[in-house]
Amino acid sequence: MTGPTAHNAGLCAGRVVAVTGAGRGLGRAHALAFAAEGARVVVNDLGVGPDGGGTPKDEAPGPAHAVVEDIVAAGGEAVVHGGDIATAEGAASLVDTALDAFGRLDTLVNNAGFLRDRMLVNLDEDDWDAVVRVHLRGHFLPLKHAAAHWRAEAKAGRTPVARVIATSSGAGLLGSVGQGNYAAAKAGIIALTLVAAAELGRYGVQVNALAPAARTRMTEQTFAEAMAAPEDGGFDAMAPANVSPLVVWLGSAASDGVTGRVFEAEAGRITVMEGWRPGPTDDRGARRSPAEAGETVRRLLAHAEEPGRVYGAP
Repeated sequence: MTGPTAHNAGLCAGRVVAVTGAGRGLGRAHALAFAAEGARVVVNDLGVGPDGGGTPKDEAPGPAHAVVEDIVAAGGEAVVHGGDIATAEGAASLVDTALDAFGRLDTLVNNAGFLRDRMLVNLDEDDWDAVVRVHLRGHFLPLKHAAAHWRAEAKAGRTPVARVIATSSGAGLLGSVGQGNYAAAKAGIIALTLVAAAELGRYGVQVNALAPAARTRMTEQTFAEAMAAPEDGGFDAMAPANVSPLVVWLGSAASDGVTGRVFEAEAGRITVMEGWRPGPTDDRGARRSPAEAGETVRRLLAHAEEPGRVYGAP
């Protein structure tokens, strides 16, 4: 599958990109955007429901096949990967698929996920485990196997220009009522991103995280009014494609020197997020009693910034 000249140019010409959860929503938009900039794309998706339930029918092509068909129809190159990236076998085969189909892997976009929203007192262990598994484990395992490949390349004298984009959320930055499992997983992804950026830079790998806001299966019901497309045909602020340009740039060689960062992207807005840093402090050089500790905390809080408001909080 060789695309026309237009697809041999672009910001990501010659690069191979793997996108997880790329059958719909943000992942689909990212895959199409990378292909439009000349990348060859591995489109991963299991084709399950928005809560992770169900399995794709054997007789019907899944959403990943449709994305590949769209890319090929536009003159690009893409292949399907239907493995479960939250398993070691599935994550390893994602990397192998890129190498077998295109001979290399340059960029990994971890995007797969689903929701099982419950208030904490109603949140079952299975729903906690399932959401943390797909989001956090589903980031860790593809990252691990891609990083192992890139480290081997670097040690062989072929230092890559590799990029990883992780998908967090505003829920991971601020919390979200009714989404304790999802928010915890997305917060963990940010910490994983910072560790990976520090560990993998020596091998030519840059790692950044994105907290997007867009209309997907995970948001269009929970935030139906805010996510609705405009009826007057104006700018569709919540279209997933609005987020993809930043992802494509971060996944390209042009983003040299940008690593260990967290960005918010929504509509036409890009924000560099700035994380925990020391605020007001008091060091008395000796142990306090509990009452004294409380007095100190009250005094410090009087000079501290108010924390961000948790989504959905009254």
